[in-house]
Amino acid sequence: MKLCIAEKPSVAKEIAAILGAKSRKDGYFEGNGYQVTWTFGHLCTLKTPDDYTEKWKSWNLNTLPMIPSQFGIKVIPDGGVKKQFKTIEKLVKSCDEVINCGDAGQEGELIQRWVLAKARNRKPLKRLWISSLTEEAIKEGFQSLKEGSDFDRLYAAGSSRAIGDWLLGMNATRLYTLKYGRNRQVLSIGRVQTPTLAMIVRRQNEIDHFVPENYWEIATVYRDTEFASAKGKFKKKEAAEKVLAAITGQEFEIVSFTKKEGKEQAPQLFDLTSLQVECNRKFGFSADDTLKMTQSLYEKKLVTYPRVDTRYLSDDIYPKVKGILSKLGHYQQLVQPLLGGKIKKSKRVFDNKKVTDHHAIIPTGVNPSGINANEQKVYDVITRRFIAVFYPECKVSNTTVLGQSAGHKFKTSGKQILHPGWRVVYGHDNNDDSNKDLMPNFQEGEKGEHQPKILEKKTKPPSYYTEASLLRAMETAGKNVDDDELRELMKDNGIGRPSTRANIIETLFRRKYIVKEKKRIKATDMGKQLIGLIHNDLLKSPELTGQWERKLREIELGNYQVKAFKAELVEMVNKLVHEVKHDIHLYNNRVDLNKSTCPKCKQGRILTGKTAYGCSNYKNGCNFLVPYIMKGVKIKPKFVHD
Repeated sequence: MKLCIAEKPSVAKEIAAILGAKSRKDGYFEGNGYQVTWTFGHLCTLKTPDDYTEKWKSWNLNTLPMIPSQFGIKVIPDGGVKKQFKTIEKLVKSCDEVINCGDAGQEGELIQRWVLAKARNRKPLKRLWISSLTEEAIKEGFQSLKEGSDFDRLYAAGSSRAIGDWLLGMNATRLYTLKYGRNRQVLSIGRVQTPTLAMIVRRQNEIDHFVPENYWEIATVYRDTEFASAKGKFKKKEAAEKVLAAITGQEFEIVSFTKKEGKEQAPQLFDLTSLQVECNRKFGFSADDTLKMTQSLYEKKLVTYPRVDTRYLSDDIYPKVKGILSKLGHYQQLVQPLLGGKIKKSKRVFDNKKVTDHHAIIPTGVNPSGINANEQKVYDVITRRFIAVFYPECKVSNTTVLGQSAGHKFKTSGKQILHPGWRVVYGHDNNDDSNKDLMPNFQEGEKGEHQPKILEKKTKPPSYYTEASLLRAMETAGKNVDDDELRELMKDNGIGRPSTRANIIETLFRRKYIVKEKKRIKATDMGKQLIGLIHNDLLKSPELTGQWERKLREIELGNYQVKAFKAELVEMVNKLVHEVKHDIHLYNNRVDLNKSTCPKCKQGRILTGKTAYGCSNYKNGCNFLVPYIMKGVKIKPKFVHD
């Protein structure tokens, strides 16, 4: 008997129907030589601190760091979970072979392997690895099952990630809560959530402390076209007025007029992050909502596997493209021009070197039904992008005009769409207003009157993060990168994985470290205070956390050892605990020194001395005193009252 373990009951039902396992049992299907059962998310998890030793049950600084000699897993203490696990455990013992049919990704591999490890599986292990849940894909997958051992490195990376999160999260959360938490407030620290919060707080501080400055620009209008001064910003109004005086009453001359034809390529296919960015910008969907809707579309067989970090297809998909396009019934008007000839194949779409576990998110060709309005929007975005990449490039004419007056140079530019190409997929055609070149044809050497003016402006603070820009920042470890190809190169050093970033953002919302106002993401006072307490760069730095993420990817590729990664983690946690334990911080006495009233006598004011803060009511006997930090060493404070 072959035992198939799927990721959830609905998938198990699909697989059982295809395999002919039609007899429904308690917790599994059976028939035709197969038993098909399921997990539903994590049935097992890493043990909690108190599972290892009684002394780790209570939160105490003296018991930190908590570093198990060997990490163990346990079944989640839930009645339904325990019942299903027992079913799997019984089936594992009696079967001849196990087929892992879990979600085809790192998290899916981890979920299944933990269950199999806890069930003490010793039977041969095969792996079903598919990118969509269509009947065709499932049948093809079972015809070419892979060895379970082929995914040992994927499991090692997932396991290392979980252990890393446990070591840092469990120790740092207890450490900072016990050291600095007031009124027993839990200060949650996480490997990805903390540097993400730090980015938001840093941006918030830049905005909060931004002081706008005035500047001036010179512009002029010639033949109904506005030209900008090549000098750019003037910091002093007098300098701008001097230029204005020089060109007022003087003729404006066209120095050069050039038109250059160019091509604009279609946007690349979607990975999960770029899809979340697009849906946030277009519809205001949160990253988590987009992931859930795309997962739903995947389970309804309408799109391929969503938790991907590549925007490319493998070469073996190319022969299937025409068939997928021909089945997109609602888009036939857009698809027909492509079906009449050979489908375009380019390196921007097909590149085996840039596809690992899965390819980019594309439609399967199954006719959509039973989806809600928002899922339809996500499906439409994915499908139009898939169609667009096979269209010709958009042909444009870029116009640049240089002019001068009294020796001062000016410039303007514009773009005309000559042939829309792929833009047709998004509703652009040659009659669209955006394609009209409103700029006149200028002749080099022509002269005439113009209307110069001074524009007074103010510098603007950085923009608040939106979920779209925050996802991009997480993807590039805080670097501001607009170029798609450069961003692709930086992905291995991003913080978090595409499948986890939405959950990280939701966690920060849930813990009230950030809030959303319209599309703006703002740090709360609680979020700012938490980051203010953390002096360790590794906990806050997107770049350093991105390097950690890279090492996890190297484990998956077989280029880095799990043992070395764990050793680094243990060293880091030991160092962190030592630093914080010996830090004489202002919060030692659970005092908010932003408040002016003494927390002890409730009458005096808090004053600053040479080495400490103290109460102004000292003459009446209040001895409240809090020392400064001095090189992380405990000092005996000497307070000098004002």
